[in-house]
Amino acid sequence: MASWQVISMANKCVDRADEMGYFLTSLNRETEVTLYEIKDLLEAEVLVGEDQLDKEVKTAFVADLMSDVLALATPGSLLITGLINSQVLRTADIVDMAAIIMGRGKRPSPETFQLAETLNIPVLTTKYILFEVAGRLYSKGIKGCIEKVGSN
Repeated sequence: MASWQVISMANKCVDRADEMGYFLTSLNRETEVTLYEIKDLLEAEVLVGEDQLDKEVKTAFVADLMSDVLALATPGSLLITGLINSQVLRTADIVDMAAIIMGRGKRPSPETFQLAETLNIPVLTTKYILFEVAGRLYSKGIKGCIEKVGSN
């Protein structure tokens, strides 16, 4: 295949992605995105922290093992998880995460909800699976805290 054909195909893909409403970013560019934009992107419901939707984030970490969050996540990142217990909030508080996104439509118990309010940590829930959440955030320019273990 000639190089002009490859470029033509790539341009068609970009045009198609644009028509579908995807925002393509450079692979090397981090973009700060507000929680409000994330709420819209993920069709999420804000459970706690409606007053903090102007907070900006540029990195995220996906985990259900809170020991991984403690070892690898960086302050100011989003925590994307399928867990809904109080340990998620306590871990997010220790690491100083910007917010928690709970996937698969999960909702915390009233006690966990109250702890989120006490700790003042924004919590959003979305019906998307964690893989889709990560993909959508990545398409907006949000990067992972680390690319691979040992890379920091």
